[in-house]
Amino acid sequence: MLPTFADWPQDYPGLGVPGMRLRAMRGEDAADWYAYLRNEQATRHTSWRLDGEETLADLIRAYAQPGQSHSMRLAIAGPDDRLVGTIGLNEIALPQRRAEIAYDIAPAHWRQGLATKACAALTGWALETLGFARIQATVLDSNAASAGVLERCGFRREGLLHAYRVVRGEPRHFWMYARTWPPETTGAECG
Repeated sequence: MLPTFADWPQDYPGLGVPGMRLRAMRGEDAADWYAYLRNEQATRHTSWRLDGEETLADLIRAYAQPGQSHSMRLAIAGPDDRLVGTIGLNEIALPQRRAEIAYDIAPAHWRQGLATKACAALTGWALETLGFARIQATVLDSNAASAGVLERCGFRREGLLHAYRVVRGEPRHFWMYARTWPPETTGAECG
């Protein structure tokens, strides 16, 4: 049974990475989040559009109220409990048992498997513990690193969404990925 937003569980899954954990986001995380998201290298293959640290502080406040925002996001915290990345569910549609996963990692922590571990942990938790039937992801067609994360986590590429989202003033194409529960055992491959 899928929980309602009112009884959303607070026992987040483990990451299996020594010294790293998932925790609820806090207001003070906005500074660390902005510190790496303002780096063009970190957002080049995403649709992030930042107006400043306060934009992220507003998002953190919204994530604390998933019943209103239809989204939730967790901090990926390092040994000192400071944010080194985020992962969460957007566009949560409880009646349809569907949500969209999104994540970002500070460049200092790239290529260490952290995004893959966090994606696998949160996806498994959402499908098997919370009762979602579908976790999907949209990936800018130029974002090979994120596509690799999703594929390592068992997501299937379903197709290309043409001119799906405007990125820095230009309509861009995004790949649609999904993982379902129970897992699909048959079906045509798309892509």
